[in-house]
Amino acid sequence: MAKRRLIINTDAKNEADDQFAIVHALLSPSLHVEGIIPAHFGTHRTTRSMEDSRDEVDLILRLLGMSGQIEVANGAPESIRDESSPKNSPGAQLIIREARKPGALYIIFLGPLTDMASALLLDPTIVENRELTVVWVGGGPYDGAHGDEPQGEFNLSNDIAAANVVLQSGLTVWQIPWSVYTMVSVGYGELDERVSPYGELGEYLVRQLKEFNSSFADVEEIEYRSLGDSPAVGVVLNPRGAIWRHHPVRVFDDQARLTNIVVPGKTVRVADSVDVRWLLEDMFAKIKSHAREDDHVRTGRSKQSDK
Repeated sequence: MAKRRLIINTDAKNEADDQFAIVHALLSPSLHVEGIIPAHFGTHRTTRSMEDSRDEVDLILRLLGMSGQIEVANGAPESIRDESSPKNSPGAQLIIREARKPGALYIIFLGPLTDMASALLLDPTIVENRELTVVWVGGGPYDGAHGDEPQGEFNLSNDIAAANVVLQSGLTVWQIPWSVYTMVSVGYGELDERVSPYGELGEYLVRQLKEFNSSFADVEEIEYRSLGDSPAVGVVLNPRGAIWRHHPVRVFDDQARLTNIVVPGKTVRVADSVDVRWLLEDMFAKIKSHAREDDHVRTGRSKQSDK
């Protein structure tokens, strides 16, 4: 069977969950990752957020033993200025190039939609590709499911103009809002048992998550984190592993909130829930299997060198 073509757009150093999603995608045999685009995540913690994401992507590829095997194309270093001003970048050009090819293509966005909006503005013809699906982890719930957030959702707030461009474009968009992605929580106890023992990669994934919590968690004691970016990989692997609802596209205001302004004729497919059990079990099993295969390869090389 043909593999699903995939591009990963990731603000990899923003938190500690992108790393798990990247690993899950790269270890999934039914996916063919055409490239990874490091994305910015604003300036609240660093003035070089895209570059920090690039460094993290390179590290994850090294830990996977995949350095040089996957194209990495830097995204825009900052958000677009307005809804008609793209940020050209190698990442936007990667999207345009792959979107022009025949066949289905999924592009998952684990942060802002800057590079997708830029690609659309640079080449509006890609909207004609009916086999292109954008999967975005971002935005708040619809229909008041959890009430209004006092502040806008993080990924949306990092480029509100880009979100308006993409959702209003007519592309097929699958959206995973914060009311769903925050439910993919996993505790330290499970991570210590299911991920940390499995190679340098597993140890790093858990360590960096705990380090992030110790530096940035908004509570005094914490022993869990939501792997909120992982559903983007999960719904590409298993679209039936989510409950979906179509909503009319509405305009986001400058506070990253949904307005009552409806875009005529445009809808967005929004996840109401995802199969968290399947998602985490599949990812943990693949990390464990990768560590065993990697150990087998190293053992084989060691035996060869002893001869």
